[in-house]
Amino acid sequence: MLNNKDSKANNPPIGSIDPYILAEALIGRKIDRNPFTPASTINADIQSGYDDLVDVKHDAVLSVKGPEPDEPPKSVHVGCINPYALVEALLGRKIDKCSMNSVRIISDVLQTDYDELFDLKHNPCLYAGLRLNEDDRNAEELDEKDMKILNEEDLETPDLSQVRTTEDLEKLGMKDILQTQVKMARMQNGKLRLVLHAHDMGKTVSNSEVTMTLNELALPFRMEKGQWTPPNGSWQDMYQGWYDARRMINRFDKFHIGEPFGIGERLHMGRGLHNNCSRNKFDDPVQGAVGNSWLIAAIFSVFWANPSIINRRTQHSSAHPEQSHDEKRDQDERKRRVFAVKFHDKGGDNNAPTATVEVNYEIPVNNSDHEPIYARASDGCEIWPMLYEKAFAKWVTGTSSDRPDITQTHNGDPIKAMAQINGREPQYFLTEDRPAHELIGLVRSCSVNFKTINPMCAYTHASGNIFRGSNLVANHAYSVLGWSAVGQKQYLILRNPWGVTEPVSLTSSPGLLTQVEPQLWRPASLLDHGGVLALEASAFKEYFCCIGTAK
Repeated sequence: MLNNKDSKANNPPIGSIDPYILAEALIGRKIDRNPFTPASTINADIQSGYDDLVDVKHDAVLSVKGPEPDEPPKSVHVGCINPYALVEALLGRKIDKCSMNSVRIISDVLQTDYDELFDLKHNPCLYAGLRLNEDDRNAEELDEKDMKILNEEDLETPDLSQVRTTEDLEKLGMKDILQTQVKMARMQNGKLRLVLHAHDMGKTVSNSEVTMTLNELALPFRMEKGQWTPPNGSWQDMYQGWYDARRMINRFDKFHIGEPFGIGERLHMGRGLHNNCSRNKFDDPVQGAVGNSWLIAAIFSVFWANPSIINRRTQHSSAHPEQSHDEKRDQDERKRRVFAVKFHDKGGDNNAPTATVEVNYEIPVNNSDHEPIYARASDGCEIWPMLYEKAFAKWVTGTSSDRPDITQTHNGDPIKAMAQINGREPQYFLTEDRPAHELIGLVRSCSVNFKTINPMCAYTHASGNIFRGSNLVANHAYSVLGWSAVGQKQYLILRNPWGVTEPVSLTSSPGLLTQVEPQLWRPASLLDHGGVLALEASAFKEYFCCIGTAK
């Protein structure tokens, strides 16, 4: 039996606001109401996190407004294709992202060693359409004339079964073997084992040489003009499947469900699969098979900082009056359902005049497994991330079609994108000339209780000696979610829009924590842990080129 104190805690006084409902309304998420959490654990957690002040020398006079932002870069071409989504789209099958086998599959399908996939200096196909400017360590766009479409003959490799001497390799096409770059050399039992770069003998897909399928799937260079549909894909009406599933349940009442279905919960129902979405689901946006990490990171950053800015529900088209509830008109009504998003003019590339864009519920799906090809939600249920991506593509391309070419968003500026979504002003802070404590201070100034209240994004350098895995990727955008402190170490909390954290021990990066639990950072309980990382401020300065906010 509850004592009087417990009774008051669970039954707030008449006229007071339920704190759980208020918190859920503010953050747009369900929170755990478990009354059996030990009080000692809560008290210990609340008292922790008061980090000691570090003895630092200030290079400038302290200001209430914080550090002055830098001039916006003239051109930002951030973008790296999600390799997991790309391989799934090419194969038409789901892969286990937490398994080491997925690493081998990705390497084989993309024809590139795993440790060379995430740095633009190796010219991997994840950066198709971009090239490295070595002087500035940033990315530049390739023109259509710089791209080459590979066919099956180009990818064929010579028969090496008759090779007996290194001279035989030259006969098979390896040019100047004495000057060929060596990737690995090892002596074992009196035998020299070499790994050589042999692109002269056998071509592989790269940033400038792609297959026709990869070109049509991830690049904006259209071989055929007109309405766009990705290869092995088709446009599927997601709202219709949800509507039909709901009608079936309402009519036959065969399922015992504690709450009504939401718009997004129709994905599994529409495919005839069991709907296993929990009440406490996480609908964090995940990037698909195009290089628009800049856009997906920006959408999530705005959503994370202030969910009320993001529209996640349908509405009636303003061009049609309300319909009655008879069956025929209900069918007409659902066809007129639209998803409306307002975007703001901020100039430059990937931009258009301020407007509210309306799109229907069709999204491109893979014909083999019926999974979304581009943006999707981490819980596999909600569809608003897909519709936001589609609406943005429709806005920047200026098309009136409800089937816009999503590949036109293959690179861009994540900081400006946040401002295009929330209507505020973008602020850029280049890391090169700023000390690490100033960067962490910037995040702290945009946060309350360790969580950002102003949306923040950051993007990495296009190349370096540090990008060897899918946790930290070159020329890639990340959402900045907040900060944490453990003793004297202060961390920036980041989220990779791929929604994937690399298998443990696959690669190691200095100052990086890949397991972000609520004990380290309390807001971790509010989102899917996939792709969430903690990076020390000093390491952040080394990996990242720029951090910014829109406020």
